[in-house]
Amino acid sequence: MMKQVVTFGEIMMRLSPPLNYRIPQASSLEITYGGGDANVGAALVHLGMPAAHVGCFPDNAVGHAAAQAFQSHGVDMSHCVFQGERLGLYFLEVGASLRASRIVYDRYNSAFANLQPEWFNWDEILKNAQWLHWTGITPAISVSAAQATREAIQAARRLGIMVSADVNYRRNLWQYGQKAQDVMPELVAGCDMVVCTEGDANDLFGIKADEGADNSFVSMSEKLIERFPQIKQVIATKRKTQSASHERIKGMAYVEGAYHQTHYFDINPVVDRIGGGDSFISGYIYGQLHYPTVEEALTFATAASALKHTIHGDVNLVTAAEVEHIMAGNTTGRLLR
Repeated sequence: MMKQVVTFGEIMMRLSPPLNYRIPQASSLEITYGGGDANVGAALVHLGMPAAHVGCFPDNAVGHAAAQAFQSHGVDMSHCVFQGERLGLYFLEVGASLRASRIVYDRYNSAFANLQPEWFNWDEILKNAQWLHWTGITPAISVSAAQATREAIQAARRLGIMVSADVNYRRNLWQYGQKAQDVMPELVAGCDMVVCTEGDANDLFGIKADEGADNSFVSMSEKLIERFPQIKQVIATKRKTQSASHERIKGMAYVEGAYHQTHYFDINPVVDRIGGGDSFISGYIYGQLHYPTVEEALTFATAASALKHTIHGDVNLVTAAEVEHIMAGNTTGRLLR
């Protein structure tokens, strides 16, 4: 039986006006659920891999609905804790053309922010795991969430499990008295693979690409790996945003001293870009475990992310066969019968 990919982080309720309405126009809001880490697990299940998510939800109807939403995707939610009173919310106003999408967060004092690290027995949680994934959002939420992340990584290292992170620096989230620059280095030091842009490397670790470098991503990646020798792979996407409705993305990877990149995938129109990065990560994890080369894994990941931009909600509802169809160059969207 294939071992699980385990993700850890907060799941929130997403509230959006229908169509492309602005919030002041809305008389109703559509409910979906999502979270950067959990989205990775759910996407992997749709690709055909087992995944489990670990989190904390309020012990009320809303908290159970959020957990059940991911359970309905096939994610193992048996290690989640139900304590507290509040589920974090975010409001998404979907833009179009020249008007950008906007997000308003309402997540203060959520059940996840108030979790206790001792609620999670990581040796038990990870006993059937082959991979642990977390994002920089999780340790940004609270002292206790950062400590739980630290303990999860330590357990994964003891058990010889792959660890990946999307460092995902969100400056406005770090409100509990500790700086990301003081917390994140220790956590990232325990990772085998990270998703990190040049901007995040500079903001979090003070790492800058060499001036005049032929490839700034390679220069940054080399310095990141020198600082954190456990890291073996650095990946990222590069966007060329044409408008709120039109994106072009490519994948980049620096692995064992070699740089890899995909061609640009053109996405027009964009239906929903939330979760695009999570889909890239899930695609790369899948690709690493199913393809013999970095090039194939990276192309699969970028094609998966491109497809996510065409799907409403946080989760990438695509199969591996559908991603491979795009990898093969079938990008016309021709009707399949």
